[in-house]
Parts: sequence; C-alpha cells; structure tokens
Amino acid sequence: MKKTSKETSLLIIYTGGTIGMVHDPETGSLVPIDFRYISEHVPELKKFGYDLHSVSFDPVIDSSNIDPGVWVRMADIIEERYDDFDGFVVLHGTDTMAYSASALSFMLENLNKPVILTGSQLPIGLLRTDGKENLINAIEIAAAKENGAAAVPEVCIYFDNKLSRGNRTTKLSAEHFDAFNSPNYPFIAEVGLHLKYNRNHITLPQKNHKLIVNKVFNTNVAILKLFPGITRNLVQAIVNTKGLKGLIIETFGSGNAPTYDWFLEELLRFIKKGGIILNVTQCHGGSVEMGLYETSRQMLSAGVVSGKDITSEASVTKLMYLLGKYTSREDVIKGLNRSLAGEISF
Repeated sequence: MKKTSKETSLLIIYTGGTIGMVHDPETGSLVPIDFRYISEHVPELKKFGYDLHSVSFDPVIDSSNIDPGVWVRMADIIEERYDDFDGFVVLHGTDTMAYSASALSFMLENLNKPVILTGSQLPIGLLRTDGKENLINAIEIAAAKENGAAAVPEVCIYFDNKLSRGNRTTKLSAEHFDAFNSPNYPFIAEVGLHLKYNRNHITLPQKNHKLIVNKVFNTNVAILKLFPGITRNLVQAIVNTKGLKGLIIETFGSGNAPTYDWFLEELLRFIKKGGIILNVTQCHGGSVEMGLYETSRQMLSAGVVSGKDITSEASVTKLMYLLGKYTSREDVIKGLNRSLAGEISF
C-alpha cells in the first residue's frame, strides 16, 4: 500500500495493555477491542481527518510478558510499513513501556518519523478512562509536521499531557494518571490549552539516511541492586551465572558501592573473564560520577563503566543491544560510553 494522497496517514499498532480493553456486554469482563473500529470507541478521532489504520497483535500481550522477540515484532511492522505512513502510534501496557521505547530507540536507526508509545491506567471502555486523551494527543503529535517534515522524529512516550523521549522515561506510579517521568531530560512537549514543543530538545534526523533496523539482542545480562548488608554469596551467585556477558550494578547516589575487598574481588574476577559491568545509579534522578568519592574510585580502577545519567530501563536495553551487535568487548564499551539515541547527556 504505497501512500499516494496528501492526507496524513498513521498506523496504530496495538500490542496489548489496559488502553485497549472494553467491557464485554455479555460477560461483563474486560476484553480487547477490535482496533479496526477504534473510531466507534473514540469518535473524536474522525474530526482529525487523518487516514488512520491499525494492526493488532493476536493474541495481545500483557506488558509483563514483553521480551526482545516482541520488540522485533514491533520493529518489523514499522519497517514493513515505513514508506506507507507518516507516523506510528504504539499502544502498550504501562509496566514495561519504558523498556520497549528504549529498545525501539536503539533498533530504529536513522528514524525520521514519529513513533509514539502510549497507553492508559484505566481501560478505554471506562467512563473515567485516561486512554482517550492519551490516544488523541499521541495521534496529533505523530501527525504533526513542520516545514513538511515530522515535528518529532523520535521514539517517544506520551502520557498525561507530557511527551518524553522514550529512552529517558521511567514509570513512576502504579496509581496516578501521571505515571511516567523523565528525570534527567526535559519533556519534549507539553499539552495544555496549546501543544507546546520544546524544540531545542528534539533530535532532528540526518537527511537522506535510510532507516536501518537492528534486530539482534543478547539477553545474557543481569541487574544487581546494591543494598546495605549485601552478601558475597549473593554477588557470587549473580556474577557466576552461566553465560552472563553484562552486569548492571544499581549503586548508591552518584555511583557509590561498598569498598569491601571481597566485593571488588568478585567484580574484578567477572571483568577478567570478559564480562562488562555498567554502573547505574538507583536514584530516580541524577548521574553516576565515578571517582567523585572513594567508594566509586575503586570500581573505576577495576574497569567498571559509568552509566552516567541513563535510566535503568535504557541501560538494560542498550546493553542487550550492544552485546547483540558487537562481538568485541571493546566495541561494546565504546558504545556504552557514547550516546546512541540521546539516552545519555554527555
């Protein structure tokens, strides 16, 4: 289906999640809607005048079951229909939305069209749902153009009147409508009476670069969250996991960790075996600054890589992506140290 008209065309990709649920009139239980008839549930969409199409996963996937295979399915759909549409809206469960947005940001290299993920805390079939507003605004943003080009040619998350870069976003609340936050990067757009874009923080694509879709992930990674009283047995159990290639350590504050001899010995042993360790702060916001305190200087000397101001979600997907792309340990570390899709500030 090659696009021939000047009408703005968008593809809605429904993967699953709360937003796509309505009550079955016969059973009273929540069931997924058929997104071919989305305008029956959200009649406001007709007023846009856009050419809207949809595709649904069958069966739909709860966001707790999202894995790299699902990311590849999403990317495949975007790649196959890339020339047919001006933008894409991905409907997704909230629990792992930040992981999927981060993964897609690394997968969709040279992206020059919007890929906007959204969802809801309440089903779209409920009267108080936040799903309608989230969907309507995500569609408007995905369709927005400036000087004939996409206004936001990035992978983003739209939720509760805010648009954030996908790989800078983390889920903050399981209860409130403002479920997501972007702790270390300004919102790309905010919606009130007007839709205001933060243009200085939108990455514009390089012209005439063809979309490249990277589809290989290596899931031999683990996360070790530090806590007072952590034992050597626990650390050993993780670093000695069969096949483990990369370890993300969620450290205290600006990247600090215990200076116990045994702790550093275990990290060094893993690194000497060829493992890669990425230091990410477990704080909601802020950055790792290795060497600022003695408690991180020793890890720096051991060869632990600074995650800088990356989110936990982006660190996992970036490490999986780099381990899938490169066989060389040095190339993976080079990739961790630089911004691939705007996921770190420096």
